[in-house]
Amino acid sequence: MTPVQYMVFTEMGIPAEMAIRLAFGTSLLVILPTAVSGAWRHSRMGAVWWKAAIVMGGCSLVCAFGGATLAAYLPGVGLRIAFGAFMLAIAIRMLTAKEPEVGERPRDNPWLWAGWAVPVGIMSGILGIGGGTLMVPVMVLGLKFRIHTAIATSLAAMIFTSAGGVIGYIVNGLGAPDLPPYSIGYVNLPAWFLLAITSAGMAQLGTVTAHKLPARQLGYAFVAVMFYMGLKMLGVFDWLGLPL
Repeated sequence: MTPVQYMVFTEMGIPAEMAIRLAFGTSLLVILPTAVSGAWRHSRMGAVWWKAAIVMGGCSLVCAFGGATLAAYLPGVGLRIAFGAFMLAIAIRMLTAKEPEVGERPRDNPWLWAGWAVPVGIMSGILGIGGGTLMVPVMVLGLKFRIHTAIATSLAAMIFTSAGGVIGYIVNGLGAPDLPPYSIGYVNLPAWFLLAITSAGMAQLGTVTAHKLPARQLGYAFVAVMFYMGLKMLGVFDWLGLPL
């Protein structure tokens, strides 16, 4: 959502500095109902570890607010490049990391969960992401969650993380000059509405599909999305002249 919104806002003539913050803030608000929708479906399937989701989500909510506040004062170009570079780093790490042993149990340690949630929340707020792209690798590689449990639990935690980020982008965007019509801080309501009504429904389809895919294929799909997002935000496709 972030690359698409950034392109749309800049094509509308909105300065890049404003466009990237609007893309981040609006995406976080779209993620909120999408995360609720997906987490509800995963929970019905018994895949959400709610204890981990609440601990990590609660900590990352506060940190996401702080990250969004920091993003309001960082250069827009730097935010876009950081977003792209971080997505590529996540994709490479997921692709090259050793998979957990089959018999290895996930780590049931609330203090460890909270410790991981702090940087996840800060980066989520700064980069305008709900935290799933960060929490899934953390849960799989650091906490030894199974990929299906990681995706389901990260969606539940994203409810909290995205809420903290949204509040941060709204509060710090109030009174910003030259905001497009129908914006509340760095959240554009028309863009939010159009994306939310489609993504919340598609989250149901995505959840059902995820549980039908083998873990390895699901992981590869996640990595592919990360690579695309990273290259797009870094401007690699534009530099190569590719219409992607």
